[in-house]
Amino acid sequence: MTKANVGFIGLGLMGQGMAANILKKGWPLSVMAYRNRAPVETLVAEGAKEVRTPREMAEHCEVIVLCVTGSPEVLAVVEGADGIAAAGRPLTIVDCSTSDPSVTTKLAADLAPRRITLVDAPLSRTPADAAAGTLDIMVGGADEDVRRVWPVLECFAGRIIHTGPTGTGHTMKLLNNFLSMGYAALYSEALMLGRKAGLEPEIFDSVIRGGRMDCPFYQTFFRWVLERDPNAHKFAIRNGFKDMSYLAAFANAAGVANPIGAAVRNAFAQAVGAGRGEDYVPMLSDFVAEANGVK
Repeated sequence: MTKANVGFIGLGLMGQGMAANILKKGWPLSVMAYRNRAPVETLVAEGAKEVRTPREMAEHCEVIVLCVTGSPEVLAVVEGADGIAAAGRPLTIVDCSTSDPSVTTKLAADLAPRRITLVDAPLSRTPADAAAGTLDIMVGGADEDVRRVWPVLECFAGRIIHTGPTGTGHTMKLLNNFLSMGYAALYSEALMLGRKAGLEPEIFDSVIRGGRMDCPFYQTFFRWVLERDPNAHKFAIRNGFKDMSYLAAFANAAGVANPIGAAVRNAFAQAVGAGRGEDYVPMLSDFVAEANGVK
């Protein structure tokens, strides 16, 4: 089978490993610098081709994977003056960012007359899983479109779930992150209350670990709490706040109340407002503790 030319934009913490796996699996790969040149230089040394703009990438690729921060960045890459759509060629965009579902569905409708297909395929797990090729992917799109990009997704995924039409992948990702950011807020507050009562984090962990409330998210979170491992869960608090803001907009558009979501968003908003947005999510526990006078 002839493999399609694949482009990749967004070589951040997740994107570096994803792109490397596409290249390792034998797909012709084009990359461009978005924020950091180092991953580009590494991938080019391994056989990737560097391009200067999204438009140039679209002129050579049949599939372009995006792994940028969110909807504003996706729109800039796709619809900007030198964006993907400016090339005027039929192709498929796979948006692995955590984006606003309402923006995703509108963008897909706008691109369809230009023979550009948008598939949303957001991710779950960590940069270590991206490098290992074991990410979880929630993919939204028509059956035929999903089948077309499935072999590319398999390069960096251990589990792929087709959630339904375009937009459902990003919806499911928001729900997934609501749960995970909710856990982070709960852990942080529970640790602070325990410390106030004289319970050390090690005692807290000895009760939770191995019990019904244990899970992989808990384990990576507590690698920071107990071991101070900064690489345990490399997801910025500012991104958690962004995702919870998308969830709030989604709930408003649906006309429903989500009081727990609002509380989780506020926990992240406070940390961002205090200048801690670049900290990783497990470090929310430090912020909540410090705000209440404990370590």
